[in-house]
Amino acid sequence: MNQNGQLQKTLTLPQVVFLGLAWNTPMIYFSVFGVAYSGSNGFLTSAYFLAVLAVLFTGASYAVMAKKIPISGSAYTFAKKAIHPNVGFLVGWVLLLNYLFAPIIAAITFGTFMHAEFPAVPSFVWIIGLIVLLAVIASAGVNSSANISSFFVMLQIIFIIGFTAFLAYALATGGGAAALLSPAPFLDVDLNLSVALAGASVVVFSFLGFDTMTTLSEETKNATRTIPKAIFIMIAVVGVLHVTMSYFIELSYPGFTIQNPDSAALELMGLVGGSVLRALFMTVLIAAIFTQGLASITSVSRLMFVMGRDAILPKKVFSYVHPRFHTPVLNIGIASVLSLAAIFITVDDAIRFVNFGALSAFFFVNLCVISLYFKNGSPKTIRSTITNLISPFIGAGFIIWLIALLDVPTLIGGAIWIAGGGLYLLYLTSAFQRPLPDYNAEQKTA
Repeated sequence: MNQNGQLQKTLTLPQVVFLGLAWNTPMIYFSVFGVAYSGSNGFLTSAYFLAVLAVLFTGASYAVMAKKIPISGSAYTFAKKAIHPNVGFLVGWVLLLNYLFAPIIAAITFGTFMHAEFPAVPSFVWIIGLIVLLAVIASAGVNSSANISSFFVMLQIIFIIGFTAFLAYALATGGGAAALLSPAPFLDVDLNLSVALAGASVVVFSFLGFDTMTTLSEETKNATRTIPKAIFIMIAVVGVLHVTMSYFIELSYPGFTIQNPDSAALELMGLVGGSVLRALFMTVLIAAIFTQGLASITSVSRLMFVMGRDAILPKKVFSYVHPRFHTPVLNIGIASVLSLAAIFITVDDAIRFVNFGALSAFFFVNLCVISLYFKNGSPKTIRSTITNLISPFIGAGFIIWLIALLDVPTLIGGAIWIAGGGLYLLYLTSAFQRPLPDYNAEQKTA
């Protein structure tokens, strides 16, 4: 088996942004609409607004770490370099939970909506078909993924802007339940901070694409400048789209009730625009799910590649790069097989495990920035203190709060996953008698 293939630096800023947006996929708002609406008790605007604040601070920490450590692997690599290899391993282990469940969400959503439209075809048929298609395209190369994602992401953004404009027009002409510019979504008597934060702990899933961007550092041109820019562009785009759309949905349909959380967006589309809007929505949603699944498979395969290259996972398999396509095809195959779990679980369960893994990784990335602030010998200027101490401290606080608001089964499941990782760490280090292997030991942090 050839292990001499290399990842190539071919990605530009627009491609990285679109891959991040593809992982997030702006239309994921509708894929998880029912779960998000229930989790926030209908207060979507406040939930998304708080989620934006939380990820802005953490996104800033990712930008700092991407400049200092431009190596693929995301939070796993950052924690390994900035704190300790053993901590890095556990962070990577938790992050793996997030990345493995992301393509599962795409497959579940695709199967659910397609079965709702074509009841004669079982959902598992749609799920298997999507997974096979994603594996083939992801194996063909990262540029193929980026270029396909760019087109479909633009299609999603156009639909969301059009949908939001339609709601705004109805409100402006008296066709909604409130005035066009109303503070109602923020002043409801039943709204309080705990309710909004509980909702934010669910909808934060919609903002996780900036983490995946850092898995592409070794395939990105001028990564130390490109990745940080891409992070803030992506957060801004997703934040504006989702907060604005939530605001107009709340104003237009304050008493909206859900029959089936997994396909609640179809109910919303039927209410807003009837069968025509519902059909258009399904077309765009299929494209959105496709791009999110493609970006998810691409990202998880890169994380597995880095962990395999470091011999954290079996190196012979996980560090293999195809000599022609320059992609970790075996990792793509493994992730695709695991994605078949979409046949057996719900989207609610998958989202909560993704959030647990992502939020745990976010917390440690904030700690990485703080750790490097005290480790390096550079002068502690006001700007440096704000960027490398105060901002990540606030980000870590937000993340701890959101983790605490996850439901008990998710926390228990996450704890079991971490415990399994701890046992594997004991095996790899012979109960801490030897260090973990480190492929990048010769590289220094900036």
